[in-house]
Amino acid sequence: MTSKMFYAKTRLTTLHIRNALLKKFLPLFFLLSLICSLVVNSFTPAIAQQPRQEIRGVWMTSNDFSILRSREKVNDAMGLLRGLNFNTIYPVVWNSGYTKYPSQAAKRAGIPFFFKGEEGQDVLADLIKQAHSQNLLVIPWFEFGFMVPQSSELALKHPDWLTKKQNGSQTSIGAAGENAWLNPFHPQVQKFITELVTEVVTQYDGDGIQFDDHMSLPRDFGYDKYTAALYRKETGRNPPRNSQDGRWVRWRADKISQFMVKLNQAVKAKKPNAIFSVSPNYYDFAYKIQLQDWLKWVREGIVDELIVQVYRNDLQSFVKKINRSEIKETQQKIPTAVGIMAGLRNKPVSINQIQSQVRASRQNGLGVSFFYYESLWNRSQESKEQRKAGFQAMFPQPAFRSAMR
Repeated sequence: MTSKMFYAKTRLTTLHIRNALLKKFLPLFFLLSLICSLVVNSFTPAIAQQPRQEIRGVWMTSNDFSILRSREKVNDAMGLLRGLNFNTIYPVVWNSGYTKYPSQAAKRAGIPFFFKGEEGQDVLADLIKQAHSQNLLVIPWFEFGFMVPQSSELALKHPDWLTKKQNGSQTSIGAAGENAWLNPFHPQVQKFITELVTEVVTQYDGDGIQFDDHMSLPRDFGYDKYTAALYRKETGRNPPRNSQDGRWVRWRADKISQFMVKLNQAVKAKKPNAIFSVSPNYYDFAYKIQLQDWLKWVREGIVDELIVQVYRNDLQSFVKKINRSEIKETQQKIPTAVGIMAGLRNKPVSINQIQSQVRASRQNGLGVSFFYYESLWNRSQESKEQRKAGFQAMFPQPAFRSAMR
């Protein structure tokens, strides 16, 4: 046999053997390939959809100031909240036209300061120090936003900073009583608010800054001379008599959004890791009634966490609000929570109602924050021990949050 014939015969035999092996083991190869594909695909969503940090917060309001003024009471409060597995505090720093911390920006605007601690201490600095020692985040809360009492030093010293309704009125009546509104379109107002906010961010070791439903403007306002002239300049039209006119609503809402973008940039320039938090009303009300297009803010990436205020006694109504599409959209992007009413001075809320709303929120993958600290325990029909036991049952395990550091 020649070498060529031997080579050809050997090659033919090898091909037969290889084909036989492929025929025999091909189903096994296919099965292994399928299994590998399924395993890889099963891990991909888990990597892309890491669970977001759950917000378990509480607002500390002016009603809590007897606690905030005392180092001992703050120490007890922070220890209690940590023991009950809370993780975030939202202390008020701007309310009723006054700061709750010593502010040079407020001093320049002629606003006096009244809110020292019992030992002369800076209450915000003390709270942040004690909260951090308990591994609690502190996000100072800019409560009143553009809203100020008409009798406040700020309103009296800077009347040109106020906006008004079409009938000339400068006030509206809401849950906080009768108040005037700073003009969010006026450059001096924007400068003042920005100075206050950046003061808090730079002077204190807080973890961010929060703005609520008052970082807005009721739709009946905007008929002052400055805003009317600006609208004519940009649109060629006078402000319409109908305050609900779609183009007029959109123009004012967009102006507020533009300011919020600039404010976010100012905060991040001072402290890049600061949490830019927003706690508005549900979207339809926020936009149509208060010109607060917070969904646009979320979509533009300037909001780091969202807490939607849903103060309802009826569970069905509560659940309907927390199932809205804009909340579902937001929670895919950032930590999202529900603001729950824990009680008011003259309107206690039962622990059963609180528990049912917390349960509904968490079943929807949402965190919670309670309004407000003292009403967690002391503005209720149940005893303080019953209330504490109720919160312990809600949060039996810790949910630590880390700052954006």
